[in-house]
Amino acid sequence: MALMMKSSTMKAVSGRVSRRSAVVVRAGKYDEELIKTANTVASKGRGILAMDESNATCGKRLDSIGVENTEENRRAYRELLCTTPGIGQYISGAILFEETLYQSTKDGKKFVDAMNEQNIVPGIKVDKGLVPLANTNGESWCMGLDGLDKRCAEYYKAGARFAKWRSVVSIPHGPSLIALRDCAYGLARYAAIAQNAGLVPIVEPEVLLDGEHDIDRCLEVQEAIWAETFKYMADNKVMFEGILLKPAMVTPGADCPNRAGPAKVAEYTLRMLRRRVPPAVPGIMFLSGGQSELESTLNLNAMNQSPNPWHVSFSYARALQNTVLKTWQGKPENVPAAQAALLKRAKANSDAQQGKYDPAVEDKAAAQGMYEKGYVY
Repeated sequence: MALMMKSSTMKAVSGRVSRRSAVVVRAGKYDEELIKTANTVASKGRGILAMDESNATCGKRLDSIGVENTEENRRAYRELLCTTPGIGQYISGAILFEETLYQSTKDGKKFVDAMNEQNIVPGIKVDKGLVPLANTNGESWCMGLDGLDKRCAEYYKAGARFAKWRSVVSIPHGPSLIALRDCAYGLARYAAIAQNAGLVPIVEPEVLLDGEHDIDRCLEVQEAIWAETFKYMADNKVMFEGILLKPAMVTPGADCPNRAGPAKVAEYTLRMLRRRVPPAVPGIMFLSGGQSELESTLNLNAMNQSPNPWHVSFSYARALQNTVLKTWQGKPENVPAAQAALLKRAKANSDAQQGKYDPAVEDKAAAQGMYEKGYVY
């Protein structure tokens, strides 16, 4: 009897060992490239230039300076951005709209090639926008998973090496559990698909500035959405070493009377990140979300006053481009001055990424707010 029990025990142990050895460790064909790309984008003193506005949104920007929304004018403006001499010293990646990915400079050089020459990694917006989420109080969900694998494969062939998918969370309209989970699951599926096509996914569940909530409520919601997002990314076997995050900073709502200075924003934002983000993630590339150029840079600087487990940097659109656009005015003769304005803002945020930004060099225009309620990207 004792021998039989011993034999049964040995078989059980053997079975467990066999099952353990049968566990498959994820090893995608792009893994090494994904890690290299993510760390190139998350490199010291550099961040992302977000220039992926839809044609309609870019049209609004052009209209604000009296320039017609045509393909040629959009191309000319984006050429100004991605061909700025020396911009690669401060910018490591640029997110493009699909139209821009396939465009060229007036001299015939592809934008992708112009960016690569400055060691700027080309990226691509891959989501298809937000639509109302049924049976909620005005919340949204993000479209674009259908055919995403094929689109990502084509974008990779065209030279893109990372991708962006923006979903949103609204505090005034919820957030409901179903909206949080839909947002998180969609981001996780996108991230898995992008990685399998060789693109580093930027994961962006933007908690909108809209609302009267205080900073503690924002922290609560940020922790909730990032917990769901990382849970679903783990379920989908997303490789954390090959992703980048694009969170909103933890701030009071735009209509909250109790404002928070850079030190408090940094304290709350870093608290949220340390509670939710594994150190395996290479980079945190913050969105500006309607903050002024000055405010977004001050807050980033405050977060880099002590070492962090991740590269803490920026992925700004309006906070890099606002002064640039106003300087350009659609006039070829203003291109050098507009590019100088871009270099100034990029350097300011590069300094902030290293915790050494000096706001004394700023003018009053940098403090101009850019928040728009219900902003559509």
